[in-house]
Amino acid sequence: MSYGTDTRADAEAKFGTDAFYASLGRAFVTMCAVIPVLFLIEAIDVGVGAGQLDVAGGIIPRRVDGLDGVLFSPFLHAGWDHLYGNAVPLILVGTFALAGGTKRFIWSTFVIMLVSGLGVWFVGDPQSVVVGASGVIFGYLGLLLTRGLVERSWWNLGVAAFIGLLYWYQLYNILPTDQPISWQGHALGLLGGAIAAILFRRKRPRAPKLDATLGF
Repeated sequence: MSYGTDTRADAEAKFGTDAFYASLGRAFVTMCAVIPVLFLIEAIDVGVGAGQLDVAGGIIPRRVDGLDGVLFSPFLHAGWDHLYGNAVPLILVGTFALAGGTKRFIWSTFVIMLVSGLGVWFVGDPQSVVVGASGVIFGYLGLLLTRGLVERSWWNLGVAAFIGLLYWYQLYNILPTDQPISWQGHALGLLGGAIAAILFRRKRPRAPKLDATLGF
């Protein structure tokens, strides 16, 4: 006997269902559409003078005129190589993060950008300009990993582990180095993703209560 039907969100969250694969496909197409926008922005930056958009829209720690970079810096990159290095990881982690629900994805992205961006603004090097989608990428990785734990979703954990194996060489970027890399943005992005996963976790539906009746 059935006591109810799954909602669309529940169906899309179940690995192996048609709804799950359809959601994953839509998410992949959406993320692939985002990448050309980033390339267009970089082309405009090169056209107006390489680095000018980065300075105008990047995070400049502890300077009021660099605070708007919290919102704009993920869309800017310090050259084509920087953008190439972020494009594929962004598609991968973004696809699986978006497949978990559009509304959750939008709010999670907002939280990741705030935690990573504001954190960099407070603790970053005031002599630097921080740009790039790396903080968001690490945020999505933290989102998938933590979502797998709090929602007991093995496929989320598996995806996070798989992507971690593919890009293990970038994971050290959450640690301080002498390289011109904002390790603070990466580490705080990871933290932001974990926070978002907890805030916007999908709650398990409660089993319906049945009233026992006696008949003679």
